[in-house]
Amino acid sequence: MGNLGCGCPGSMARVIERNETQAPAAGRQPSELRQWPVQLHLVPPTAPYFKNADILIAADCVAFAVGSFHGDLLKGKALAIACPKLDETEAYTAKLATIFSENDVKSITVAIMEVPCCRGLDILVRQALAQSGKDIPLETVTIGINGERR
Repeated sequence: MGNLGCGCPGSMARVIERNETQAPAAGRQPSELRQWPVQLHLVPPTAPYFKNADILIAADCVAFAVGSFHGDLLKGKALAIACPKLDETEAYTAKLATIFSENDVKSITVAIMEVPCCRGLDILVRQALAQSGKDIPLETVTIGINGERR
């Protein structure tokens, strides 16, 4: 995929191979992250990890609120994170529409917090899905500030 134009080698798209049979160290939860980068501004729309994928689009705060984020929400999914309140979101709808239309996406899960500003991410994803012209199953998961599903 190469450099995304920002000059940071950490922005290069990478697939992270996971050994499903390897047992985690005692008391440690294994990471379920399957790619890099994860920030929606940085993910390339045609990255290989989006091909035939189940995609999780999560508000930035969700992973910190849900202690079991990796096992409950991320496992087996490609990830993009965003904050509808603090990010510059103007390009997000078009970028997500491209991801949805170019990659034979199997499903989309949107994980947001219960706070009002987070609803914007769900709306943005739904607009992008409509714009893509695809009929992809979409589920929205709302997380309370206490970390519980609503």
